[in-house]
Amino acid sequence: MTERYVVAIDQGTTSTRCIVFDRRGQLVSLAQQEHKQYYPKPGWVEHDAAEIWRNVERLGPEALRRAGATVDQVAAVGIANQRETTVLWDRVTGQPIGHAVVWQDTRTDTMVSELDTEPGADGVRHRSALPLATYFSGPRIRWMLDHHPGLQERAERGEVLFGTMETWLIWKLTGGLHVTDVTNASRTLLLDVHTLDWSPESLAFFGIPRAMLPDVRPSIGVFGTATAAFPGVRIGAALGDQQAALFGQTCFAPGEAKCTYGTGSFLLLNTGSELVRSTHGLLSTVAYQIKGEPAAYALEGSIAITGSLVQWFRDQLELITSAPEIETLARTVTDNGGCYIVPAFSGLYAPYWRSEARGVIVGLTSYITKGHLARAVLEASAWQTREVVDAMNADSGLALKTLRVDGGMTADNLLMQFIADVLDVPVVRPLAAETVSLGAAYGAGLAVGYWPDLEGLRQNWHRAAQWLPTMEATKRETEYANWQRAVSRTFDWIQA
Repeated sequence: MTERYVVAIDQGTTSTRCIVFDRRGQLVSLAQQEHKQYYPKPGWVEHDAAEIWRNVERLGPEALRRAGATVDQVAAVGIANQRETTVLWDRVTGQPIGHAVVWQDTRTDTMVSELDTEPGADGVRHRSALPLATYFSGPRIRWMLDHHPGLQERAERGEVLFGTMETWLIWKLTGGLHVTDVTNASRTLLLDVHTLDWSPESLAFFGIPRAMLPDVRPSIGVFGTATAAFPGVRIGAALGDQQAALFGQTCFAPGEAKCTYGTGSFLLLNTGSELVRSTHGLLSTVAYQIKGEPAAYALEGSIAITGSLVQWFRDQLELITSAPEIETLARTVTDNGGCYIVPAFSGLYAPYWRSEARGVIVGLTSYITKGHLARAVLEASAWQTREVVDAMNADSGLALKTLRVDGGMTADNLLMQFIADVLDVPVVRPLAAETVSLGAAYGAGLAVGYWPDLEGLRQNWHRAAQWLPTMEATKRETEYANWQRAVSRTFDWIQA
């Protein structure tokens, strides 16, 4: 009998990957390509959506070739994507209008501050369950319409389309299907998270035409059939990357949580069919929806800068030549020497939501070496995780007992140990490290019957590594207090 597979397209912030998975959820092959990062002004971050599509066209067949498989053996394709990154394109030509504006981009900070004082702002916050912040897609759409002459009128006529990356890729894969899923739609400020459809009131608030928006679908269910890259294969799932990681970690029950350590880091706690509104600076978001079933919701703590701080240390400061070297360098010292790095490069996300904050290095003395700086870089990811976990415990009324982790940074044992120490709970990494991709694959496979149910997916989860806390409580709290003092120094750097 010919082996069948599921393919995940993992469209991330710095690269795109196509991964082939088998029925046991094991990685069969992987093809990956980085794409260019554009920084035209301070705080601006852009991508070329056409370049990303070209990469998908090339990577899909390459991943199958490496697996020794043909497209006829692919049961379904699932997509996971960087979420709030905003693409506009011409409906007729299919060409992007300018560059995509990336989720890290802060060009809308003045606009958001002004909108936040408008009479309809509270309604937007209530319907979307999100704060008004530069993080989300809605203000980016408004900015792009404002800065391209004639674009508003074209958008009102339906000649210009909006999508996050999964919408753009499905459009290109299918030759014109304009859809999104509930998880990505819930990151725009435009969705009513109870009706799971676009809110007319929120669209009016931002002045965004309904004609340019995709149809909202469940995350898991057949969207359409590909005509390019994987011709004849059904697209069975689309999920924002962090929701895909939650699904890939098989966190299907309320109270189960994961944290993905990538460019940024994102901690999600499944709250089941109940939308829990945060009072401690977290986001309430759609976790996933299986077609024909109610949506599952999650609390999310979004940290903008973790892995990208290591990249900055490598590329901008040139203190290391590869990302893994940071652990080796950090182990040349026993502590941070009193130095703390708060990477508020794009403002502060959860639990502060301070778009005017900017990064600081504090505690510098002549004693500090590059080893201390390397350690401070890693510790920044751990302390930011602690802030989010504290907020999550307060919102949920539960105490986190174990943290499931995934993403590229989990290969850093020093960092994982430090996270266990500052959280005072075990940190567990699964055997399948590619949980974002795996979540997209799981969703696609479920949609077409490749896997029968959620319980079957749970049986694929196996532990690969575990770190137990060893830090003394007094030291933990002293260091945490120092970190919080350092964070306070980032506030109000950008003056209105």
